[in-house]
Amino acid sequence: MSVSELLPAATAGLRAALLGHYDRTGRSLPWRGETDPYRVLVSEVMLQQTRVATVERYYGRWLERFPDLLALAEAEEDAVLKTWEGLGYYRRARNLHQAARIARERPDGSLPSTYAELKELPGVGEYTAGAVASIAFGEQVPAPDGNVRRVLARLFDVLAPGPAWLRDTATALVDPERPGDWNQALMDLGATVCTPRAPRCNACPLIPWCRAHGAGTQEQRPGGGGRPAARRVTLALAVLSDGARVLLQRRPDAGLLAGMWAFPEREVSGAPTEAELAVAALAAALGVRTLGNPEALASFGHRFTHLHATYTPYIVAVDAKGVGGADLTWVEPGAPTDLALPVAQRRLLDRLAERAAVGAE
Repeated sequence: MSVSELLPAATAGLRAALLGHYDRTGRSLPWRGETDPYRVLVSEVMLQQTRVATVERYYGRWLERFPDLLALAEAEEDAVLKTWEGLGYYRRARNLHQAARIARERPDGSLPSTYAELKELPGVGEYTAGAVASIAFGEQVPAPDGNVRRVLARLFDVLAPGPAWLRDTATALVDPERPGDWNQALMDLGATVCTPRAPRCNACPLIPWCRAHGAGTQEQRPGGGGRPAARRVTLALAVLSDGARVLLQRRPDAGLLAGMWAFPEREVSGAPTEAELAVAALAAALGVRTLGNPEALASFGHRFTHLHATYTPYIVAVDAKGVGGADLTWVEPGAPTDLALPVAQRRLLDRLAERAAVGAE
């Protein structure tokens, strides 16, 4: 069944049922009720590939630091990445920063007000553009995220809903009077009722129209399409220490953790001797003279979206004289810093601070 097969009265009834359910049970979230385009954009970018509970901890903090579009546009990238620290997927922060700077140069100095124009901003795809356009500007466009895909696949009992089908179906269903609420209602339904496993069909307002529920196929819809297995890598970390401080290097402007500060690293096969040689080579490449042999520290893992990294840190004493530059800096483990650090690097710095404290006893 497609949307065109629904009678107009049935479509109206479906919309009323879902919006009524949303009005009664919609989640209370810090960004709900916001119509300021900047605040809506911030929340939607944060929600990309991130759990709501995590975003709730960051949203208010971000707005305290960057309360409006101009504040973000005028900020330095290091401050932006530092405020985002721990939220992950750091490219989102860089894209949001760039989008603010692009919007600042527009004639009215504000974000675009249409779906088509919003989609031209860096890091803004179909879902984010649809969410901002519908919530902040009332444009009758869908915001098809993973939750919406699952709800609609079950509603119409479609095993493999492709992008074109999802876009067309979601567009046809958007409520013309309350497009923003409609999109949020669908997202809420997928997050709280029409869940990936064990959907709570007895609490669903769309049961009268749900084809998958009628056929008993709701837990098989949509089918397939799991995430590919994460690639496993071992990374040797060079902890170059002058006794009190360690050396961090700014990562390249493109790629994983772009623009953040981290220990120099190199991918290795996992053999200890290879890791030791890699650390020595990293030091030499940075023009740092080592004063002894590398000492292995405890390995630890960190999971990225498509990467499962095992970090093998080696600490080695070095001569700090003459070492520095725009992309190198010395930090003292345990001391406050304004540098934007990935979670794994922060964890290692904390371990080094504990090690130093034990050594001082």
